[in-house]
Amino acid sequence: MLQEAIETKLHNAFDPEHLKVINESYMHNVPAGSESHFKVIVVSEAFDGLRLIARHREVNKVLADELADHIHALSMHTYTPQEWKAQNESAPDSPMCLGGSK
Repeated sequence: MLQEAIETKLHNAFDPEHLKVINESYMHNVPAGSESHFKVIVVSEAFDGLRLIARHREVNKVLADELADHIHALSMHTYTPQEWKAQNESAPDSPMCLGGSK
């Protein structure tokens, strides 16, 4: 499963205190069972001192193969442990897809 591969890679790269990989494909106009839209929440000391864009670049590097071939959309929430506590240990919900209609 793609979700498990993402979890393994992020765990190995960032040794996170908290990691959650959520398949949000069901919220989009894709076939049932798809693994194309993901939300990742990564809480790691590895992000200490890095700006948001640098954190996202690091995640993008780790998941380069998946992003190139399988993932259509990736929502990233990257926190240091201190930031995670300040966020009440929660990340924003993702909006539902409009299915191409506006």
